[in-house]
Amino acid sequence: MSTIFGSSIGRKLLMSLSGLFLVTFLIVHLSINLLLLVPDGGETFNIAANFMALPLIKYGLQPVLFGGFIIHIIYASILTLQNNKARGNAKYASGNNTKDVMWASKNMYVLGITVTAFLVVHIVDFFVPLQITHGAASVTYDGVEMHNTYALVNAALSEAWRVALYVVGSLGLTIHLTHGFWSAFQTLGFSNNIWRKRWTVIGIAFAWIIGLGFAAIAILQFAFYQ
Repeated sequence: MSTIFGSSIGRKLLMSLSGLFLVTFLIVHLSINLLLLVPDGGETFNIAANFMALPLIKYGLQPVLFGGFIIHIIYASILTLQNNKARGNAKYASGNNTKDVMWASKNMYVLGITVTAFLVVHIVDFFVPLQITHGAASVTYDGVEMHNTYALVNAALSEAWRVALYVVGSLGLTIHLTHGFWSAFQTLGFSNNIWRKRWTVIGIAFAWIIGLGFAAIAILQFAFYQ
């Protein structure tokens, strides 16, 4: 098993599986964030966020999610270094001069660094005060006390520079996904001449739905929910 995952194909397989796992997280995360737009003062969003803070999720799924990010980042770094070393001085020859190669596919590592930097800001803004320092205010619904996560998000998105940062981060994620989505299915063997084109179209559509969704939430919170 260690030999398989120590090979180039094995590393690509792990990166693809971890990437698709993170795609599932993005779908869930966007679904919950859309509740920020429910005009009830944040009650629906807070209840959903409180559910995601249950011990089973907090101590079970969160470490798995964190592990997924770490695996994806590590193997992306290893593969990028290997590819650059293998190509040497000609590492740009097959990419930048090929019209059929998407810009995102030639800059996945840079895009990955951008998304990771955005993730760090996101963790500092929300995960740290909610899960580590417990600095978030509390609110009670039907006798159940919970973090007022809505107030925390609303306050963060009241600053124009932070909204701009989240929009840029969302667009970086979008471009990263336009290549990563179909590439993962190709690595797993679910791609041929016909399905390569289909996965590309599906991946681009999915990437823009996710990216524009996150960006729109930040903009709408800033414009109409303060």
